[in-house]
Amino acid sequence: MTELMLAIAIGVLYASGLYLMMRRSIARFIIGLALLSHGANLLIFTAGGLSGGRAPIIPEGSDAPAGLIADPLPQALILTAIVISFALLAFALVLLLRTHQETETDDMEKLRSTDA
Repeated sequence: MTELMLAIAIGVLYASGLYLMMRRSIARFIIGLALLSHGANLLIFTAGGLSGGRAPIIPEGSDAPAGLIADPLPQALILTAIVISFALLAFALVLLLRTHQETETDDMEKLRSTDA
């Protein structure tokens, strides 16, 4: 049941992100990009499995962790994806701000006409 709800949430995030990325406004494009990255993070989290395990720490004098453990790989991938998406969004916001200062618009169709 939890995987089904997460799959629906991932689908909604991807659909709304792609919808916003296809709009003419650069601001909406950036918001869609953020939603798409959140959907990707949730997808990695769900694909890693939803176990309620402990941290994978091996007790002293043992060869393996005791009991159910959480997989640290999806957590590391998500943390890396969060850092990369934050840097990408920060760059895109600065680019949007500078473009708006120069052209007074964020409409992509009007920006194409300023290329000449």
